[in-house]
Amino acid sequence: MLNHTIKNVQANSSNVMTELDEEFDGLYSILDEMKGTMTNTIQQEEARKIQALQNQLSQCSNALESSEELLELAAQSLDIKDPVEFSKAARQIKDRVTMASAFRISLKPKVSDSMTHLMVDFSLERRILQALKFLPVPKAPEIDLAACLVADNCVTVSWRMPEEDNRIDHFVLEYRKTNFDGLPRVKDEQCWELVDYIKATEYTLLGLKFDTKYMNFRVQACNKAVAGEYSDPVTLETKAFVFNLDNTSSHLNLKVEDTYVEWDPTGGKGQEKIKGKENKGSGQNPVLKSNKRSGTPSPKRTSFSSRSLMRGSRDRFTGESYTVLGDTAIESGQHYWEVRAQKDCKSYSVGVAYKNLGKFDQLGKTNSSWCIHINNWLQTTFSAKHNNKARTLDIPAPDRIGVYCDFDGGQLTFYNANSKQLLYTFRTKFTQPLLPGFMVWCGGLTLSTGLQVPSAVKTLQKSENGLSGSSGSLNNVTQ
Repeated sequence: MLNHTIKNVQANSSNVMTELDEEFDGLYSILDEMKGTMTNTIQQEEARKIQALQNQLSQCSNALESSEELLELAAQSLDIKDPVEFSKAARQIKDRVTMASAFRISLKPKVSDSMTHLMVDFSLERRILQALKFLPVPKAPEIDLAACLVADNCVTVSWRMPEEDNRIDHFVLEYRKTNFDGLPRVKDEQCWELVDYIKATEYTLLGLKFDTKYMNFRVQACNKAVAGEYSDPVTLETKAFVFNLDNTSSHLNLKVEDTYVEWDPTGGKGQEKIKGKENKGSGQNPVLKSNKRSGTPSPKRTSFSSRSLMRGSRDRFTGESYTVLGDTAIESGQHYWEVRAQKDCKSYSVGVAYKNLGKFDQLGKTNSSWCIHINNWLQTTFSAKHNNKARTLDIPAPDRIGVYCDFDGGQLTFYNANSKQLLYTFRTKFTQPLLPGFMVWCGGLTLSTGLQVPSAVKTLQKSENGLSGSSGSLNNVTQ
Protein backbone atom coordinates (compact mmCIF):
# COMPACT_ATOMS: atom_id res chain seq x y z
CA MET A 1 0.00 0.00 0.00
CA LEU A 2 2.88 2.37 0.77
CA ASN A 3 4.45 1.67 -2.62
CA HIS A 4 1.07 2.24 -4.27
CA THR A 5 0.70 5.53 -2.36
CA ILE A 6 4.19 6.68 -3.44
CA LYS A 7 3.30 6.05 -7.08
CA ASN A 8 0.05 7.96 -6.64
CA VAL A 9 1.91 10.93 -5.08
CA GLN A 10 4.32 11.04 -8.01
CA ALA A 11 1.57 10.74 -10.59
CA ASN A 12 -0.66 13.30 -8.89
CA SER A 13 2.26 15.76 -8.48
CA SER A 14 3.02 15.51 -12.18
CA ASN A 15 -0.65 16.09 -12.98
CA VAL A 16 -0.99 19.21 -10.83
CA MET A 17 2.27 20.68 -12.21
CA THR A 18 0.93 20.16 -15.72
CA GLU A 19 -2.30 21.87 -14.71
CA LEU A 20 -0.31 24.73 -13.10
CA ASP A 21 1.63 25.25 -16.33
CA GLU A 22 -1.61 25.32 -18.27
CA GLU A 23 -3.14 27.87 -15.89
CA PHE A 24 -0.12 30.18 -16.09
CA ASP A 25 0.09 29.78 -19.86
CA GLY A 26 -3.56 30.78 -19.98
CA LEU A 27 -2.85 33.79 -17.76
CA TYR A 28 0.11 34.82 -19.92
CA SER A 29 -2.07 34.52 -23.01
CA ILE A 30 -4.74 36.76 -21.48
CA LEU A 31 -2.11 39.36 -20.47
CA ASP A 32 -0.55 39.31 -23.95
CA GLU A 33 -3.96 39.74 -25.53
CA MET A 34 -4.83 42.61 -23.20
CA LYS A 35 -1.44 44.27 -23.85
CA GLY A 36 -2.00 44.09 -27.60
CA THR A 37 -5.50 45.54 -27.31
CA MET A 38 -4.42 48.44 -25.05
CA THR A 39 -1.35 49.19 -27.22
CA ASN A 40 -3.61 49.39 -30.27
CA THR A 41 -5.90 51.82 -28.41
CA ILE A 42 -2.97 54.12 -27.55
CA GLN A 43 -1.71 54.07 -31.14
CA GLN A 44 -5.17 54.94 -32.48
CA GLU A 45 -5.46 57.84 -30.01
CA GLU A 46 -2.01 59.08 -31.02
CA ALA A 47 -2.93 59.00 -34.74
CA ARG A 48 -6.25 60.81 -34.10
CA LYS A 49 -4.59 63.64 -32.17
CA ILE A 50 -1.72 64.07 -34.63
CA GLN A 51 -4.17 64.24 -37.55
CA ALA A 52 -6.26 66.88 -35.78
CA LEU A 53 -3.17 68.98 -34.96
CA GLN A 54 -1.75 68.65 -38.48
CA ASN A 55 -5.08 69.88 -39.93
CA GLN A 56 -4.97 72.86 -37.55
CA LEU A 57 -1.33 73.51 -38.43
CA SER A 58 -2.14 73.54 -42.15
CA GLN A 59 -4.94 76.07 -41.57
CA CYS A 60 -2.60 78.29 -39.57
CA SER A 61 0.10 78.15 -42.26
CA ASN A 62 -2.40 79.20 -44.97
CA ALA A 63 -3.66 82.05 -42.79
CA LEU A 64 -0.10 83.24 -42.18
CA GLU A 65 0.69 83.34 -45.88
CA SER A 66 -2.50 85.32 -46.54
CA SER A 67 -1.58 87.78 -43.79
CA GLU A 68 1.88 88.28 -45.22
CA GLU A 69 0.37 89.23 -48.63
CA LEU A 70 -2.00 91.66 -46.93
CA LEU A 71 0.88 93.30 -45.00
CA GLU A 72 2.84 93.69 -48.19
CA LEU A 73 -0.17 95.35 -49.90
CA ALA A 74 -0.60 97.67 -46.90
CA ALA A 75 3.06 98.68 -47.04
CA GLN A 76 2.73 99.56 -50.72
CA SER A 77 -0.40 101.60 -50.05
CA LEU A 78 1.55 103.82 -47.67
CA ASP A 79 3.43 105.23 -50.64
CA ILE A 80 0.30 106.60 -52.38
CA LYS A 81 0.33 110.43 -52.42
CA ASP A 82 -3.13 111.10 -53.81
CA PRO A 83 -5.51 111.37 -50.84
CA VAL A 84 -8.43 109.99 -52.83
CA GLU A 85 -6.46 107.00 -54.05
CA PHE A 86 -4.98 106.48 -50.59
CA SER A 87 -8.40 106.56 -49.01
CA LYS A 88 -9.69 104.08 -51.56
CA ALA A 89 -6.73 101.73 -50.99
CA ALA A 90 -7.18 102.03 -47.23
CA ARG A 91 -10.83 100.94 -47.50
CA GLN A 92 -9.81 97.93 -49.59
CA ILE A 93 -7.16 96.93 -47.05
CA LYS A 94 -9.69 97.34 -44.23
CA ASP A 95 -12.18 95.08 -45.97
CA ARG A 96 -9.53 92.43 -46.63
CA VAL A 97 -8.30 92.55 -43.06
CA THR A 98 -11.87 92.12 -41.83
CA MET A 99 -12.35 89.07 -44.05
CA ALA A 100 -8.90 87.58 -43.47
CA SER A 101 -8.93 83.96 -42.22
CA ALA A 102 -6.19 84.70 -39.73
CA PHE A 103 -8.69 86.62 -37.64
CA ARG A 104 -11.19 83.74 -37.66
CA ILE A 105 -9.01 80.81 -36.58
CA SER A 106 -8.14 79.81 -33.01
CA LEU A 107 -4.53 79.65 -32.09
CA LYS A 108 -5.30 77.16 -29.31
CA PRO A 109 -4.59 73.49 -30.19
CA LYS A 110 -7.81 71.57 -30.80
CA VAL A 111 -6.55 68.50 -28.86
CA SER A 112 -4.36 68.10 -25.83
CA ASP A 113 -0.97 66.50 -25.97
CA SER A 114 -1.73 64.61 -22.77
CA MET A 115 -2.10 60.79 -22.94
CA THR A 116 -2.70 60.23 -19.23
CA HIS A 117 -6.27 59.05 -19.84
CA LEU A 118 -4.77 55.92 -21.31
CA MET A 119 -2.53 55.14 -18.38
CA VAL A 120 -3.19 51.90 -16.43
CA ASP A 121 -2.83 51.11 -12.75
CA PHE A 122 -1.98 47.48 -12.08
CA SER A 123 -1.40 47.92 -8.36
CA LEU A 124 -4.61 46.04 -7.46
CA GLU A 125 -3.94 43.27 -9.94
CA ARG A 126 -0.34 43.10 -8.78
CA ARG A 127 -1.49 42.62 -5.19
CA ILE A 128 -3.96 39.98 -6.31
CA LEU A 129 -1.28 38.12 -8.25
CA GLN A 130 1.17 38.39 -5.40
CA ALA A 131 -1.50 36.98 -3.06
CA LEU A 132 -2.25 34.12 -5.45
CA LYS A 133 -2.29 30.80 -3.55
CA PHE A 134 -3.41 27.27 -4.10
CA LEU A 135 -7.17 26.73 -4.02
CA PRO A 136 -8.75 26.16 -0.60
CA VAL A 137 -9.22 22.38 -0.34
CA PRO A 138 -12.14 21.04 1.73
CA LYS A 139 -11.13 18.97 4.71
CA ALA A 140 -11.78 15.25 4.66
CA PRO A 141 -15.22 14.27 6.00
CA GLU A 142 -15.54 11.93 8.96
CA ILE A 143 -17.81 8.89 8.58
CA ASP A 144 -20.03 8.42 11.62
CA LEU A 145 -20.00 4.68 12.21
CA ALA A 146 -22.67 4.90 14.91
CA ALA A 147 -25.10 6.45 12.41
CA CYS A 148 -24.39 3.94 9.62
CA LEU A 149 -26.93 1.18 9.10
CA VAL A 150 -26.96 -2.14 7.24
CA ALA A 151 -30.51 -3.50 6.82
CA ASP A 152 -33.03 -4.64 4.22
CA ASN A 153 -30.27 -5.15 1.64
CA CYS A 154 -29.50 -1.46 1.94
CA VAL A 155 -26.59 0.40 3.47
CA THR A 156 -26.99 3.92 4.85
CA VAL A 157 -23.69 5.78 5.22
CA SER A 158 -23.60 8.96 7.32
CA TRP A 159 -20.76 11.47 7.69
CA ARG A 160 -19.96 14.96 9.00
CA MET A 161 -17.38 17.66 8.39
CA PRO A 162 -14.74 18.27 11.08
CA GLU A 163 -15.62 21.98 10.88
CA GLU A 164 -18.29 23.99 9.10
CA ASP A 165 -17.46 24.87 5.51
CA ASN A 166 -20.11 26.82 3.59
CA ARG A 167 -18.14 26.54 0.33
CA ILE A 168 -18.83 22.81 -0.03
CA ASP A 169 -21.01 22.14 -3.07
CA HIS A 170 -21.45 18.35 -2.92
CA PHE A 171 -19.97 15.05 -1.72
CA VAL A 172 -18.67 11.96 -3.50
CA LEU A 173 -19.21 8.48 -2.00
CA GLU A 174 -17.14 5.47 -3.08
CA TYR A 175 -17.70 1.87 -2.03
CA ARG A 176 -16.57 -1.64 -2.85
CA LYS A 177 -17.26 -5.15 -1.63
CA THR A 178 -14.58 -7.13 0.18
CA ASN A 179 -14.10 -10.22 2.31
CA PHE A 180 -11.47 -8.50 4.49
CA ASP A 181 -12.22 -6.72 7.73
CA GLY A 182 -10.44 -3.43 8.52
CA LEU A 183 -8.64 -1.11 6.12
CA PRO A 184 -9.04 -1.83 2.39
CA ARG A 185 -6.23 -3.62 0.62
CA VAL A 186 -4.85 -2.64 -2.75
CA LYS A 187 -3.98 -6.05 -4.17
CA ASP A 188 -6.79 -8.27 -5.45
CA GLU A 189 -9.47 -5.78 -4.43
CA GLN A 190 -12.45 -4.79 -6.53
CA CYS A 191 -12.54 -1.33 -8.06
CA TRP A 192 -14.29 1.47 -6.20
CA GLU A 193 -17.82 2.23 -7.36
CA LEU A 194 -18.76 5.92 -7.28
CA VAL A 195 -21.84 7.92 -6.37
CA ASP A 196 -21.38 11.61 -7.28
CA TYR A 197 -23.13 14.91 -6.53
CA ILE A 198 -24.58 13.99 -3.14
CA LYS A 199 -25.97 17.14 -1.53
CA ALA A 200 -26.77 15.70 1.93
CA THR A 201 -24.40 14.25 4.54
CA GLU A 202 -25.79 10.72 4.23
CA TYR A 203 -26.65 8.35 1.42
CA THR A 204 -28.49 5.01 1.16
CA LEU A 205 -27.38 2.34 -1.31
CA LEU A 206 -30.41 0.27 -2.32
CA GLY A 207 -30.95 -3.21 -3.75
CA LEU A 208 -27.58 -4.68 -2.77
CA LYS A 209 -26.73 -8.39 -2.77
CA PHE A 210 -24.61 -9.19 0.24
CA ASP A 211 -22.48 -11.90 -1.32
CA THR A 212 -19.38 -10.69 0.56
CA LYS A 213 -18.86 -10.22 4.28
CA TYR A 214 -17.94 -6.54 4.24
CA MET A 215 -18.06 -3.30 2.27
CA ASN A 216 -15.50 -0.46 2.31
CA PHE A 217 -16.72 3.14 2.19
CA ARG A 218 -15.02 6.52 1.83
CA VAL A 219 -16.28 10.06 1.21
CA GLN A 220 -14.75 13.27 -0.13
CA ALA A 221 -16.09 16.84 -0.06
CA CYS A 222 -16.00 19.07 -3.15
CA ASN A 223 -16.39 22.82 -3.60
CA LYS A 224 -17.01 24.34 -7.03
CA ALA A 225 -13.30 24.26 -7.85
CA VAL A 226 -11.60 21.29 -6.22
CA ALA A 227 -12.20 18.03 -4.36
CA GLY A 228 -10.72 17.39 -0.94
CA GLU A 229 -9.07 14.35 0.54
CA TYR A 230 -11.05 11.16 1.08
CA SER A 231 -12.22 10.34 4.56
CA ASP A 232 -10.58 7.49 6.40
CA PRO A 233 -12.18 4.39 4.86
CA VAL A 234 -14.52 2.39 7.06
CA THR A 235 -15.63 -1.22 6.81
CA LEU A 236 -19.23 -2.24 7.46
CA GLU A 237 -20.22 -5.86 7.98
CA THR A 238 -22.74 -7.08 5.41
CA LYS A 239 -22.55 -10.81 6.06
CA ALA A 240 -25.74 -12.63 5.11
CA PHE A 241 -26.76 -16.23 4.53
CA VAL A 242 -25.56 -17.27 1.07
CA PHE A 243 -26.19 -20.76 -0.23
CA ASN A 244 -26.80 -22.63 -3.46
CA LEU A 245 -28.87 -25.69 -4.19
CA ASP A 246 -26.91 -28.93 -3.80
CA ASN A 247 -27.55 -30.80 -7.04
CA THR A 248 -26.06 -33.98 -5.53
CA SER A 249 -28.90 -34.01 -3.00
CA SER A 250 -31.73 -33.63 -5.47
CA HIS A 251 -34.34 -36.04 -6.77
CA LEU A 252 -33.72 -37.59 -10.17
CA ASN A 253 -36.69 -35.70 -11.63
CA LEU A 254 -35.34 -32.27 -10.77
CA LYS A 255 -33.15 -29.99 -12.89
CA VAL A 256 -30.98 -28.05 -10.48
CA GLU A 257 -28.85 -24.94 -10.92
CA ASP A 258 -27.21 -22.78 -8.26
CA THR A 259 -30.37 -20.87 -7.35
CA TYR A 260 -33.00 -22.56 -9.51
CA VAL A 261 -34.82 -25.90 -9.41
CA GLU A 262 -37.31 -27.19 -11.97
CA TRP A 263 -39.33 -30.39 -12.12
CA ASP A 264 -38.19 -32.62 -14.99
CA PRO A 265 -40.69 -35.33 -16.02
CA THR A 266 -38.06 -37.04 -18.21
CA GLY A 267 -36.08 -38.09 -15.19
CA GLY A 268 -32.85 -36.60 -16.56
CA LYS A 269 -32.42 -39.24 -19.28
CA GLY A 270 -29.44 -38.51 -21.51
CA GLN A 271 -28.26 -35.67 -19.22
CA GLU A 272 -25.28 -35.45 -16.96
CA LYS A 273 -24.59 -33.82 -13.65
CA ILE A 274 -21.54 -32.27 -12.09
CA LYS A 275 -20.20 -34.14 -9.13
CA GLY A 276 -20.01 -32.32 -5.85
CA LYS A 277 -19.98 -28.53 -6.16
CA GLU A 278 -18.07 -28.16 -9.40
CA ASN A 279 -21.11 -26.37 -10.81
CA LYS A 280 -21.34 -23.77 -8.04
CA GLY A 281 -19.31 -21.16 -9.90
CA SER A 282 -19.06 -17.75 -8.31
CA GLY A 283 -22.41 -17.74 -6.53
CA GLN A 284 -24.04 -15.40 -9.01
CA ASN A 285 -27.54 -15.99 -10.32
CA PRO A 286 -27.63 -18.16 -13.45
CA VAL A 287 -28.39 -16.77 -16.88
CA LEU A 288 -32.05 -17.34 -17.70
CA LYS A 289 -33.64 -18.47 -20.91
CA SER A 290 -37.24 -18.93 -22.02
CA ASN A 291 -39.20 -21.89 -20.65
CA LYS A 292 -41.17 -23.54 -23.42
CA ARG A 293 -43.87 -24.76 -21.08
CA SER A 294 -44.82 -21.50 -19.39
CA GLY A 295 -42.94 -18.71 -21.12
CA THR A 296 -41.34 -17.78 -17.78
CA PRO A 297 -37.56 -17.64 -17.36
CA SER A 298 -35.63 -20.82 -16.62
CA PRO A 299 -31.87 -21.18 -16.19
CA LYS A 300 -29.46 -21.69 -18.99
CA ARG A 301 -27.79 -25.06 -18.56
CA THR A 302 -24.09 -24.95 -17.89
CA SER A 303 -21.42 -27.06 -19.55
CA PHE A 304 -20.47 -30.31 -17.85
CA SER A 305 -17.14 -31.51 -16.52
CA SER A 306 -15.31 -34.42 -18.03
CA ARG A 307 -15.29 -35.95 -14.54
CA SER A 308 -19.06 -35.78 -14.22
CA LEU A 309 -21.18 -38.85 -13.52
CA MET A 310 -24.47 -39.86 -15.07
CA ARG A 311 -27.33 -38.00 -13.45
CA GLY A 312 -29.22 -41.24 -12.95
CA SER A 313 -26.79 -42.26 -10.19
CA ARG A 314 -28.34 -39.80 -7.74
CA ASP A 315 -30.32 -41.51 -5.01
CA ARG A 316 -30.43 -38.95 -2.18
CA PHE A 317 -34.21 -38.57 -2.72
CA THR A 318 -36.50 -40.84 -4.64
CA GLY A 319 -40.11 -41.87 -5.01
CA GLU A 320 -42.46 -38.89 -4.66
CA SER A 321 -40.00 -36.88 -2.58
CA TYR A 322 -39.15 -34.35 -5.30
CA THR A 323 -36.72 -32.62 -2.95
CA VAL A 324 -33.46 -30.69 -3.12
CA LEU A 325 -31.53 -29.25 -0.16
CA GLY A 326 -29.26 -26.26 0.23
CA ASP A 327 -25.50 -26.77 0.32
CA THR A 328 -24.86 -24.70 3.46
CA ALA A 329 -26.01 -25.66 6.94
CA ILE A 330 -27.46 -23.31 9.53
CA GLU A 331 -25.88 -23.94 12.93
CA SER A 332 -26.48 -20.59 14.67
CA GLY A 333 -27.66 -17.03 14.16
CA GLN A 334 -30.54 -15.40 12.28
CA HIS A 335 -30.90 -15.85 8.52
CA TYR A 336 -33.29 -14.89 5.76
CA TRP A 337 -33.89 -15.95 2.16
CA GLU A 338 -36.68 -15.70 -0.39
CA VAL A 339 -38.28 -18.08 -2.89
CA ARG A 340 -40.29 -17.21 -6.01
CA ALA A 341 -42.45 -19.81 -7.76
CA GLN A 342 -43.21 -19.95 -11.46
CA LYS A 343 -46.79 -19.06 -12.32
CA ASP A 344 -47.55 -22.58 -13.57
CA CYS A 345 -46.06 -24.35 -10.55
CA LYS A 346 -48.62 -26.97 -9.45
CA SER A 347 -47.20 -28.00 -6.10
CA TYR A 348 -44.22 -26.95 -4.02
CA SER A 349 -42.92 -26.78 -0.45
CA VAL A 350 -40.45 -24.39 1.17
CA GLY A 351 -38.84 -24.99 4.54
CA VAL A 352 -35.90 -26.50 6.44
CA ALA A 353 -34.82 -30.00 7.41
CA TYR A 354 -32.19 -31.85 9.37
CA LYS A 355 -29.48 -33.57 7.35
CA ASN A 356 -30.90 -37.00 8.18
CA LEU A 357 -34.08 -36.48 6.16
CA GLY A 358 -34.91 -39.85 4.57
CA LYS A 359 -34.73 -40.49 0.85
CA PHE A 360 -38.47 -41.17 0.63
CA ASP A 361 -39.45 -38.41 3.09
CA GLN A 362 -41.36 -35.35 1.99
CA LEU A 363 -40.88 -31.97 3.66
CA GLY A 364 -43.22 -31.52 6.62
CA LYS A 365 -44.14 -35.21 6.89
CA THR A 366 -41.42 -36.05 9.40
CA ASN A 367 -40.37 -34.67 12.77
CA SER A 368 -37.09 -33.52 11.19
CA SER A 369 -38.55 -31.06 8.67
CA TRP A 370 -40.74 -27.94 8.72
CA CYS A 371 -42.34 -26.23 5.73
CA ILE A 372 -45.26 -24.46 4.18
CA HIS A 373 -46.89 -26.18 1.23
CA ILE A 374 -48.79 -24.69 -1.72
CA ASN A 375 -50.91 -26.96 -3.94
CA ASN A 376 -52.39 -25.44 -7.08
CA TRP A 377 -53.74 -28.69 -8.50
CA LEU A 378 -57.55 -28.57 -9.07
CA GLN A 379 -57.98 -26.11 -6.19
CA THR A 380 -55.45 -24.04 -4.30
CA THR A 381 -54.53 -25.12 -0.77
CA PHE A 382 -52.06 -23.36 1.52
CA SER A 383 -50.84 -25.06 4.70
CA ALA A 384 -48.04 -25.33 7.25
CA LYS A 385 -46.65 -28.84 7.80
CA HIS A 386 -44.53 -30.62 10.40
CA ASN A 387 -44.39 -34.21 11.62
CA ASN A 388 -47.08 -35.26 9.10
CA LYS A 389 -49.55 -32.78 10.52
CA ALA A 390 -50.89 -29.84 8.55
CA ARG A 391 -52.60 -26.59 9.47
CA THR A 392 -54.54 -24.84 6.72
CA LEU A 393 -53.66 -21.17 6.30
CA ASP A 394 -56.71 -19.09 5.47
CA ILE A 395 -54.78 -16.43 3.56
CA PRO A 396 -53.80 -16.09 -0.11
CA ALA A 397 -50.53 -17.75 -1.04
CA PRO A 398 -48.00 -15.15 -2.28
CA ASP A 399 -45.81 -15.65 -5.33
CA ARG A 400 -42.72 -14.75 -3.27
CA ILE A 401 -42.13 -16.28 0.15
CA GLY A 402 -39.61 -15.01 2.70
CA VAL A 403 -38.09 -17.51 5.15
CA TYR A 404 -36.68 -16.30 8.48
CA CYS A 405 -34.77 -18.77 10.63
CA ASP A 406 -33.61 -17.91 14.14
CA PHE A 407 -31.66 -21.04 15.02
CA ASP A 408 -30.69 -20.03 18.55
CA GLY A 409 -34.17 -18.70 19.29
CA GLY A 410 -35.87 -21.82 17.93
CA GLN A 411 -38.03 -19.97 15.44
CA LEU A 412 -38.89 -20.54 11.79
CA THR A 413 -41.17 -17.91 10.25
CA PHE A 414 -42.60 -17.50 6.76
CA TYR A 415 -43.61 -14.16 5.24
CA ASN A 416 -45.17 -12.68 2.18
CA ALA A 417 -41.90 -11.39 0.71
CA ASN A 418 -43.69 -8.54 -1.09
CA SER A 419 -45.70 -7.12 1.82
CA LYS A 420 -43.73 -8.70 4.75
CA GLN A 421 -47.07 -10.03 6.06
CA LEU A 422 -46.65 -12.86 8.54
CA LEU A 423 -47.78 -16.23 7.13
CA TYR A 424 -46.84 -18.77 9.81
CA THR A 425 -44.35 -19.36 12.62
CA PHE A 426 -42.95 -22.61 14.01
CA ARG A 427 -41.36 -22.54 17.47
CA THR A 428 -39.12 -25.35 18.69
CA LYS A 429 -35.61 -26.11 19.89
CA PHE A 430 -33.45 -27.08 16.96
CA THR A 431 -31.09 -29.89 17.99
CA GLN A 432 -29.20 -30.40 14.73
CA PRO A 433 -27.89 -28.18 11.94
CA LEU A 434 -30.60 -27.18 9.45
CA LEU A 435 -30.53 -27.19 5.68
CA PRO A 436 -32.89 -25.13 3.51
CA GLY A 437 -35.23 -27.56 1.76
CA PHE A 438 -37.40 -27.31 -1.35
CA MET A 439 -39.85 -29.68 -2.97
CA VAL A 440 -41.40 -28.97 -6.37
CA TRP A 441 -43.71 -30.81 -8.73
CA CYS A 442 -44.61 -29.52 -12.18
CA GLY A 443 -42.97 -26.09 -12.17
CA GLY A 444 -39.91 -24.32 -10.89
CA LEU A 445 -38.57 -22.25 -7.97
CA THR A 446 -36.03 -19.41 -7.97
CA LEU A 447 -34.03 -18.51 -4.84
CA SER A 448 -32.75 -15.14 -3.63
CA THR A 449 -29.98 -15.50 -1.05
CA GLY A 450 -27.48 -13.14 0.51
CA LEU A 451 -30.33 -11.07 1.98
CA GLN A 452 -30.29 -9.17 5.24
CA VAL A 453 -33.14 -9.81 7.65
CA PRO A 454 -35.65 -7.07 6.70
CA SER A 455 -36.42 -4.49 9.36
CA ALA A 456 -40.14 -5.23 8.91
CA VAL A 457 -39.42 -8.84 9.89
CA LYS A 458 -37.44 -7.77 12.94
CA THR A 459 -40.30 -5.52 14.02
CA LEU A 460 -42.77 -8.41 13.76
CA GLN A 461 -40.45 -10.66 15.75
CA LYS A 462 -40.48 -8.15 18.61
CA SER A 463 -44.27 -8.01 18.65
CA GLU A 464 -46.01 -10.94 20.35
CA ASN A 465 -49.28 -9.66 18.93
CA GLY A 466 -47.86 -9.90 15.46
CA LEU A 467 -46.81 -13.52 16.01
CA SER A 468 -50.20 -14.50 17.40
CA GLY A 469 -51.92 -13.78 14.10
CA SER A 470 -52.22 -17.57 13.61
CA SER A 471 -52.39 -19.80 16.65
CA GLY A 472 -52.33 -23.50 17.40
CA SER A 473 -49.73 -26.23 17.44
CA LEU A 474 -48.37 -28.96 15.24
CA ASN A 475 -47.27 -31.79 17.49
CA ASN A 476 -44.81 -30.29 20.02
CA VAL A 477 -44.11 -27.27 17.84
CA THR A 478 -46.11 -24.17 18.76
CA GLN A 479 -47.00 -21.56 16.26
